[in-house]
Amino acid sequence: MLQPYQNEPLTDFSDPASAAAYREALARVRRQLGALRPLIIGGEEVDTGGRILSLNPAKPAEVVGAVPTAGPQQADQALEAAWQAFPAWATRPAEERAVILVKLAAELRRRKFELAAWETLEASKNWAEADADVAEAIDFCEYYARQALKFAKPQPVRPFPGEFNQSLLQALGAGVIIPPWNFPLAILVGMALGPVAAGNTVVVKPSSCTPVIGAVFMEAVAAADLPPGVVNFLPGRSEEVGDYLVDHVRTRFINFTGSKAVGTRIAVRAAQVHPGQQWLKRAYMEMGGKDAIVIDETADLDAAVSDAVRSAFGFQGQKCSAASRLIIVKEVYDTVLERLLAAVKDIKVGPAEENFQVAAIISEAQYHMVLQEIEKGKTQARLAAGGNRIARDGGYFLEPTVFAEVPPGARLAQHEIFGPVLSVIKARDFDDAVRIFNDTEYGLTGGLFSRSRERIERAKREFYVGNLYINRKITGALVGVQPFGGFKMSGSNAKAGGPDYLRLFMEMKSVAERL
Repeated sequence: MLQPYQNEPLTDFSDPASAAAYREALARVRRQLGALRPLIIGGEEVDTGGRILSLNPAKPAEVVGAVPTAGPQQADQALEAAWQAFPAWATRPAEERAVILVKLAAELRRRKFELAAWETLEASKNWAEADADVAEAIDFCEYYARQALKFAKPQPVRPFPGEFNQSLLQALGAGVIIPPWNFPLAILVGMALGPVAAGNTVVVKPSSCTPVIGAVFMEAVAAADLPPGVVNFLPGRSEEVGDYLVDHVRTRFINFTGSKAVGTRIAVRAAQVHPGQQWLKRAYMEMGGKDAIVIDETADLDAAVSDAVRSAFGFQGQKCSAASRLIIVKEVYDTVLERLLAAVKDIKVGPAEENFQVAAIISEAQYHMVLQEIEKGKTQARLAAGGNRIARDGGYFLEPTVFAEVPPGARLAQHEIFGPVLSVIKARDFDDAVRIFNDTEYGLTGGLFSRSRERIERAKREFYVGNLYINRKITGALVGVQPFGGFKMSGSNAKAGGPDYLRLFMEMKSVAERL
């Protein structure tokens, strides 16, 4: 029924026509700044009177938009709408659900530059980062549409004489989606549309840093004719509505991406069984990383340095997959560090709207947190580059920062900062590099630059991460190509964009009929 899956192409902004089209999209979006975007519950617009303001990180005096603040009453209404929509959606043929997801992908594709422009202004993503985020959202729709067809088929079982046996997968029910601000469209879409493709309905509570992008996505949901109540949009403060949704007896599953502190808290709350609850909640937590790249003495050092910089400072280091540790064997440590510092010195910092390589930190709170970690880091290691604020329009700009000679056990090498801060660590040899690589509570992404086949094979066996990259940057996992999710305290290893993701939101019914 559907063409074979292919990843959405990325835009080449060196093409003058593409660059002009993006500038036009930015201008078009700018004319819509400041508008109020309603809650969407059961397909209806709702306004509570409360407000969450979304600000431009590059110019915080500029209001990108506003959304109402949901509370427990609206949470009850959203879960009720989701459960009312569930029976018809769950029993709708998978082929029809798949077609609707493909229509949604087409709608996102049609509005690609507009959506990316919203990300540039609300999330401070430069053109390439924003474009890639929208492309990934499109990929999730297309990929999960096709996966829905696979899981609609009876699962293989052994025949038994005198009986007809089937094992069928069915959707769970209504769940809660809590996405992060750093991939405000792609991760929101992937976390919500995976369960939806499988036949579930969802309540989406977006991050308060990037609610406008979620609201614009809901316009595409309506345009693609998803039935009312299948996807409900419920922005609100975590302490007011997030905990309430997690604890709710009608929440069947929870899908979360964010910090370790919040994820572990959700895991504890989700495990509690409340009066009237009829199931054990399924809860999937993706919680970040302290990701490392190892460079050995056999590596192509120019390529290693270039990709380390891209991995560490792309989107201001605000990726759970970002390189925050660079582990270099001592034979090439000084050479690599010298080249690294030269490359970092060349990085230009400025507004994402003007397509700078590194742009503003997402919020005032995150900005000050990163600055505090930099100050602490000065007592742990040598500040080799950056570390300073950049004054421009009141925006949350920081210099890309490098600490050298970082002790492997120091906070700089263990704590996820989630900003443009790279810790460089010297390893005695490759064995020591392997030990340092694994000596963290996280296990999300990592990489190795080496020409040694023996070491590459060792990395495949011994580097304990969910996504390992050899001789390339460690960010930018592609849907359907590199299923994404980590080990240890990086989370549930749900493997978003992978062939088993939809199965997480389904349960099996075995049916035996005597002939």
